[in-house]
Amino acid sequence: MNSTFAQSPPSRLRTAAFAPIGEEGRTELVEARLVQAISVGAFTEGERLPSETELSALMGVAVVTVREALSGLRHRGLIETKRGRNGGSFVRPSRGAVEEVNARALMAMPRVALADLGVHYEVVSAACAEYACQRATAEELDVVADVLESARELDRDQWRRRVTEVQLELAALSQSVRLTNEHVRVQTEFTPLLGLQDLDERARQSTHEALLAQIAATRASDVVAARAAVRESVRGSMRWLVGFRAELLAVPHNAELHATLESRRYSI
Repeated sequence: MNSTFAQSPPSRLRTAAFAPIGEEGRTELVEARLVQAISVGAFTEGERLPSETELSALMGVAVVTVREALSGLRHRGLIETKRGRNGGSFVRPSRGAVEEVNARALMAMPRVALADLGVHYEVVSAACAEYACQRATAEELDVVADVLESARELDRDQWRRRVTEVQLELAALSQSVRLTNEHVRVQTEFTPLLGLQDLDERARQSTHEALLAQIAATRASDVVAARAAVRESVRGSMRWLVGFRAELLAVPHNAELHATLESRRYSI
């Protein structure tokens, strides 16, 4: 394991974000993929996105499709474009805008689809946890534990990025390429919703404690305990998201949605 993995944004998330789209390369899908990349922390505030040409090649779509998608992100307030030699599209310091985008995605997701995503995430994460119990070394677990411990005093946004890195690294300790790749894919889809849960300090603490329990179980090669830690954490997150979705759906107007998120943000 690379002991410096926590010092930069998780490259696995970037790989997943820019997997080729191919024939499905509609502007909306490209825009959604870019929003997802920003939401999960694959790109941080002030960081420059790949150029239009690079994004076109990475995602397998036309440059004009990328250009239209970037225009949509600018309209949402997620990026800003600068001209000149050092220009490009840069992620704006717009945590509130990201939260609103993610909240609307949660509202638009049918409850059955949300539940299915939770099941998928739980199954893949638990499988990775089981094999990590058999294959992870003490040194690798020490690195992950140290990174998680260093996250305790971080602000909410930095904490989520650090915890996502820890979750990805724990999955990678399964030493299964297929399982790890699938974990990265579903993590990329699920993390923006988990970011909403971070508005609740108690839920955030529960996630942190569950990861500590998973690391301890992995260190003890206790498959049952490792799978249980993953299962309870994911199911707890799903209960929270289902409840928050119902709360959001009761909000009829944009301004009221913003107020709901603001009240959550400042109630911790």
